[in-house]
Amino acid sequence: MRIVVAGSSGLVGMRLIELLSSSGHDVVRLVRGNATEGQIQWDPAGGELDGAKLEGVDAIVHLGGESIAEGRWNPMKKRRIRDSRVDSTTLLSNTIASLNTKPQVFLCASAIGYYGSRGDEELTESSSGGSDFLAGVCQDWESATEPASAAGVRVVNLRTGVVLDPAGGALSKILTPFKLGAGGIVGNGKQYWSCIALNELTGMIKFCLETSSISGPVNGVCPEPTTNKVFTKTLGRILGRPTIFPLPAFVAKTMLGEMAEALLLASARVVPKKLADANYPFKFADLESSLRDALGK
Repeated sequence: MRIVVAGSSGLVGMRLIELLSSSGHDVVRLVRGNATEGQIQWDPAGGELDGAKLEGVDAIVHLGGESIAEGRWNPMKKRRIRDSRVDSTTLLSNTIASLNTKPQVFLCASAIGYYGSRGDEELTESSSGGSDFLAGVCQDWESATEPASAAGVRVVNLRTGVVLDPAGGALSKILTPFKLGAGGIVGNGKQYWSCIALNELTGMIKFCLETSSISGPVNGVCPEPTTNKVFTKTLGRILGRPTIFPLPAFVAKTMLGEMAEALLLASARVVPKKLADANYPFKFADLESSLRDALGK
């Protein structure tokens, strides 16, 4: 397939391109700067994308968006988080709908933040959405793909969990204190963290692109969600370090504000029902195997 990837310079995008290219697919990158060979220039903020250059491609993958874990959440940051996702997706979706020869599939990233904080309730793709800031962002983000869907394109909204890789994301931020023996549970440790190894996530994306029966929301998480307490003890055991320094909820909130509530203290017990029903071959079905893959252990 000829596959266009937006967000190709990010953690997931770079690993995905490696996988798709090694699997024989022809990958083209959407870039914001001057385009070179194998690239197409676009300007999401300015609403600029030459649709003629997308004519005849087989698939489009959109992974871009302002980082939610960098910088404190003030009104400007929250606006960038939302607009970077919704505006770019709207541009891509409207462009796809206008093409004479449309792609077979448009896979757009979303996140399990869609569900909000739900305690120990098991959440599948048919569960209702939440009502907090991130839930609203995810709901608007997914709604922005509707023009492509209405035009007859198969759309997949991949609701990604906590991506595990030492090069970026949540794991990169907590790895150093854990290696120093300063890791510990966050809050009461009972909140569910639904995780996914980076190599598993890129495999899921490839599977969704190649499996025509999959459409709509898809939970991109490993099949066994675990609590923060289990996550903490598992990571400590793999690293061979103690985990005796807790991060109380009030300290997390003082340090990070609203971000702490959404990213550290919220509980989302999410399962990948659609992928399981489609017989996706999970390589890392639990937290320990996911962490060991991420850390090379």
